[in-house]
Amino acid sequence: MRLVSVLALFGAACGQPAASTDAGAADASVFDASFDASFDASFDASFDAMTERDGGMTPEGGVDAGSSLDGGDPWSGTACSVSGVSGVCLDVSACDGVSTPGFCPGPSNIRCCTPRTDGGVPPDGSTSCDPEARPQPNVGLVEAAGVGGCPAGMVRVSTFCVDRYEASLAEVRPDGSLVPWSPYFHPGDTRVRALSLRNAVPQGYVDGRTAARACAEAGKRLCTNTEWLRACQGPDATTYPYGNTRETGRCNDARAMHPAVEYFGTSADWIWSELDHPCINQLPMSLATTGAYADCETFEGLLDMMGNLHEWTADPDGTFRGGFYVDTVRNGPGCLYRTTAHDMGHFDYSTGFRCCAD
Repeated sequence: MRLVSVLALFGAACGQPAASTDAGAADASVFDASFDASFDASFDASFDAMTERDGGMTPEGGVDAGSSLDGGDPWSGTACSVSGVSGVCLDVSACDGVSTPGFCPGPSNIRCCTPRTDGGVPPDGSTSCDPEARPQPNVGLVEAAGVGGCPAGMVRVSTFCVDRYEASLAEVRPDGSLVPWSPYFHPGDTRVRALSLRNAVPQGYVDGRTAARACAEAGKRLCTNTEWLRACQGPDATTYPYGNTRETGRCNDARAMHPAVEYFGTSADWIWSELDHPCINQLPMSLATTGAYADCETFEGLLDMMGNLHEWTADPDGTFRGGFYVDTVRNGPGCLYRTTAHDMGHFDYSTGFRCCAD
């Protein structure tokens, strides 16, 4: 797993202030990268709950080190417990399950090792996701005809075309045929094509360079910042896709608990280096299928430009917009949300895209 900054606590919603000429973006607030104490109440509640459930626990009992799974130190083999799941203190390199800091005596490399079940269930049992499986939820879906003279899956916006839905990926086989790509895995060097599909699980875990390559494979391109803003805000430059007043529940934009905290069963620092884990976006009430929030619609009929997944733009310095299913506030409201803290090579569970075309 790649090391991802703790700033990705908000799914990479940690942009730094940057000069911009984007229409309407001058007033967009940028989240203080210090992860300050001004947490929203919803985040406070979820993290407080985790603190009560995990952080207040202490190692339970003990066993003779000589009869334990000895790691060559006096601490390995001590009994421990995380979220009610019994484990044993081990060096992180010796743990084949979930290694959680803060529950064992000794140095920081000695952590409570608790078992996984079903190939990847976290200690709290919140999902039966198998991290080795590659689900294919988009099999059989096809792009609808384009609107306004645009290619399939696209809608005309002003003088250009935009994907109606956040992009899915299909692998391009050597014979030119397409097979769906699992939306929970980074494509790496695989040749992939962007598709705009209704009722699909959109592609997370994608970096900006791969997104640009997938658009080009489809005869399209990533939207410029100006195009993306115009598409989201409509001809009247509204703050949200649907108007100037935020309306709770119209978009997939305010999950109560951070999905990594829920999946791993802890808010310990080590989970923020696991944000490319394929099971995060498979949790219930997390990533929504395209068009599931039918009221999260722009003037021209584009869906999910606010929330669901961050969307890469063509900015070579790295910008993604619109927020995601945990937050559409920290880096600016609604359409004005933008993150500039990462280069085009960054990806995690929250990063997606859609394409534009001339």
